[in-house]
This record gives sequence, structure tokens and C-alpha cells, in this order.
Amino acid sequence: MRVNGAGGAISALLCLAALFSIAVAEDPYRFFEWNVTYGDIYPLGVRQKGILINGQFPGPDIHSVTNDNLIINVFNSLDEPFLLSWNGIQQRRNSYEDGVYGTTCPIPPGRNFTYILQVKDQIGSFYYFPSLDFHKAAGGFGGIRILSRPRIPVPFPDPDGDYTVLIGDWYKSNHTTLKAHLDRGKKLPSPDGILINGRGPGGFSLNFEQGKTYRLRISNVGLQNSLNFRIQNHKMKLVEVEGTHTLQTTYSSLDVHVGQSYSVLVTADQPGQDYYVVASSRFTSPILTTTGTVHYANSAGAVSGPPPGGPTIQVDWSLNQARSIRTNLTASGPRPNPQGSYHYGMINLTKTYVLENSAGQVNGKQRYGVNSVSFVPADTPLKLADYFKIGGVFRVGSISDKPTGGGLYLDTSVLGADFRTFVEIVFQNNEDIIQSWHLDGYSFFVVGMDGGQWTTASRDAYNLRDAVSRCTTQVYPKSWTAIHIALDNVGMWNLRTEFWARQYLGQQLYLRVYTSSTSLRDEFPIPRNARLCGKASGQRTRPL
Repeated sequence: MRVNGAGGAISALLCLAALFSIAVAEDPYRFFEWNVTYGDIYPLGVRQKGILINGQFPGPDIHSVTNDNLIINVFNSLDEPFLLSWNGIQQRRNSYEDGVYGTTCPIPPGRNFTYILQVKDQIGSFYYFPSLDFHKAAGGFGGIRILSRPRIPVPFPDPDGDYTVLIGDWYKSNHTTLKAHLDRGKKLPSPDGILINGRGPGGFSLNFEQGKTYRLRISNVGLQNSLNFRIQNHKMKLVEVEGTHTLQTTYSSLDVHVGQSYSVLVTADQPGQDYYVVASSRFTSPILTTTGTVHYANSAGAVSGPPPGGPTIQVDWSLNQARSIRTNLTASGPRPNPQGSYHYGMINLTKTYVLENSAGQVNGKQRYGVNSVSFVPADTPLKLADYFKIGGVFRVGSISDKPTGGGLYLDTSVLGADFRTFVEIVFQNNEDIIQSWHLDGYSFFVVGMDGGQWTTASRDAYNLRDAVSRCTTQVYPKSWTAIHIALDNVGMWNLRTEFWARQYLGQQLYLRVYTSSTSLRDEFPIPRNARLCGKASGQRTRPL
């Protein structure tokens, strides 16, 4: 968090001026200046072209407090356009800053862009990542933590340490090679390994002191695989999932599906020595595994013996664990009132969307889609086309709200929804691999998941009392998952698979949450510093 020199100070003042009309004056500002570059990295023992932020891989953590304004000036020193997106940050009333191509123009090589974010009414553990092309396979990701305000009670004592733990599968090939493979219409092979905080087998370590308790913020920032995380001879007490304080259930290992984030408390209550930290792939053949270490300050010896085993292909084990993750109804969230004071199960549904993922060939090339539509980006960010009323970029309703049963075809899929409605989305997965879905701009209640085909009778088994509220959910093979959402955030929001090759080849869409109101209470105007590209080039934002 720094602004260097006179130029940096002037930039900060300009940013503050830009923020004046959209941010609450008493909420603090935090300034970040990031330079995005290529650099050599060796996470699996071979040299690769990585994407670094201020020379770091992974990138620096963002530390913030509920309602903070984050001013992040990103300099693109790559030789290709670049964007960062903020997984789980809701961008209240401001989808322009979401950092995906449907909302934000890319930062050209050699240029910069200042993101103006507010972590409004949020707490918890999240991460950022590069959203364009296949940059995510090269790095550029890092952790985000949002602490509660000082007077808001937290349902556990302050930990003695707080660590970001980024786990994910990884390829030895450069991101450009992977992208070219996909562009030729081919499927990617299985990843080559797993990283923990950018390090391969044996490279990651945590330092513990006897008797102390630590918070680990675990995010799966990988490209496709669900991972099981565990620490030898230690229990993990789950306390938070993507901004929701949970019932404090204790687990010996935890399935973290791609795109998801969890906070656990771990107490150093074992004899003083070193212990394995293990992350291994789920539902794959072969099983990928990596290890790190927990080092006690009074350690009498190194790790010994084989790493502890974990679940491998068992779906029921994972499903039962997922159902056990529930909201702590009496704990406060970002506000002092209990999380259980919002009775989502008593709200009538306005509409149900059923979204079915599929794979197939289009024009002889591998594609993926939703309700038979394989998404192709338009030449202009959809949010800008919507704001400037530019025709010919997208059409609301270009994707059906239920499966059509037809073959895959290409389109820029946008699903329409009305502001202040309460809707149900059912993810139907008829494929034999696990899926992981993320919605920008929102948290949603994961009310049910089970095998087979969803029907209206499936609602009889919904959890309408203490379902966890989060932004990324898994759908097991040949299964369904149902979520409920209060559509209280106007904008253009990306709904995507977190299986990154499938996302790149079309398994995504945009949810346009619309109101005819022009009130600032419903949506902020376009940022003054917004980049304009495509058919929006030459338009004007707002006068400085």
C-alpha cells in the first residue's frame, strides 16, 4: 500500500477526486501501485514465463477492512492486453470495475488503469486473478482478505497468525502454448502438478509455535481440479467461507473445489516436530499430490514417513462434507446484526433458471456451452454497449433460461433478470466430471445438491434455514446444485465455470440485472477513468 513520489501523490489526489461522487467520505482509502511484468519462474523445476506483480509470484496480498475503498493502479508492462478480476468482491452498483472482458476494456501494453473498488458490506477471504486469455496459467493471482470493522463481533478469538494459502493445479507449459492448443480446437492434457503459494513439492512451509492458533485462508486458484487439503495430525476448524461465518465444524481434510475459498483455524497442539501439508487432486486418474511442511518453533525433527492419505475419487464423501458446511446464524457478518436475521427461506421465488453444461464440437473444434450456447466475446464490453446503448453487440435472451436439448452453437449469451427479484438457479451437470460455477457481483445460498436430474420435487430436500452463502459452488458428476439469489446488485455479471479451459472455450454467460431507474442508489455512473474500446471508442464517460 504505497504511492511513490510526487507523480504518485498527484495520481492519488486524482483518484480521490474521481471517487468523491461514489464513495462514502468516512470510509478509509487504501492505495496500491502494481507493475505487471513477465519473469522467469520454476515452480515445477523447469523455467516458465510467469506473470509477476511487483516482481512477486504469487502477487501481493490485499489487506482491507469492511467498506474500505481500494485504489489499485495497475501498470501493464506485458506485450499483450491485461485485466485483473476480483473473485468474490461484489462491486456493489459498479460492475464496470469487475475486470472481465464483458465489463471492462483491457489495459493495453505499456499503459495503466486505476481500479476503484469498495469492499462494501463484505468480510472474508477471496482472491484476484488475470481474467483474459489464458493468463491465469502464468500467475498474476493473489489473496484478498477483508477484516471485520473493530466494533463488529467476530465469532472466534483473534488468531496468533493469519496466512494466505493459494493452492492450484499447474502446467509446465507456458500460458501461450496452452492458449494456442485451445485455439486449435483441442482439449488440454491433465495438469503436471500442484502448487502451494507458487511452490512445487517440498517448497512451501508454515511456521507454528506450540499452543498457538493460526488462521489459514485457503483458495483454489487452479485451472480445473478440485483439491483436498490437509495437515498431518492436525484438525482444521472451519470458520468462514467466501464471506460467511460458518458453523465451526472440525475436519481432518477439506475439499476445496476450483475457485473456492475457505478459512480454517489450526491449533499447534501436537508434539514439537515438522508435519506434512498436503494438497491432492480429487476425482482424477492419476491422483496429483504435492506436499509442504508445518515447522514447529521447538521442532525436534523433520517430517518422516509417507504423507497422510486423503480421499481420492469418492463423491459421496465430498457431497456429505459439502452439506455439513452451514451458516452460523447467530454470528455477525459485515454488520452487527446476526447472519440469520435474513430469512431467505421465507421469500417467494420470482423465477427459476435451469442451466445445463455440455461439451461438443462446433466447426470441427472443441467447444463447451450452457443450454446449448457456447459463449463468444463481442468486440465491445457488454456493459459499455449497454450503457451507451450501442446496438449489434449483444441481445438479452440470446440464451434460453432452460435446457433446449439442441446441439452447441456460438453466440454472445446474455440472460436477462430484473432488479430486486429473488430467483433460483439450478446447475444441471449431466457430464461425468465435476463442475464448479462462480457468479460475479453476488453471494448466493446453496440450498441443495444431489445426484440425478433436478425436478420441482427436489425442492422438498432444500435447506431453507442455514444454507451457506457464497459465490462459487460445485456440481458433482451427473448431479445438480440449486442456489437462491436476491438480485439486489444492478449490472452485467459474469456467470462462468471455474474450469478455465472450458470457460475460455465457451462455458460462461452474462447475467444482466436490469432496472429502468437511473438513481445512484441503484447503480453508479460509468467511472470517469473508464477505458473505452471497440464500438464504445470515441464515446465520453463523464466530464472531469
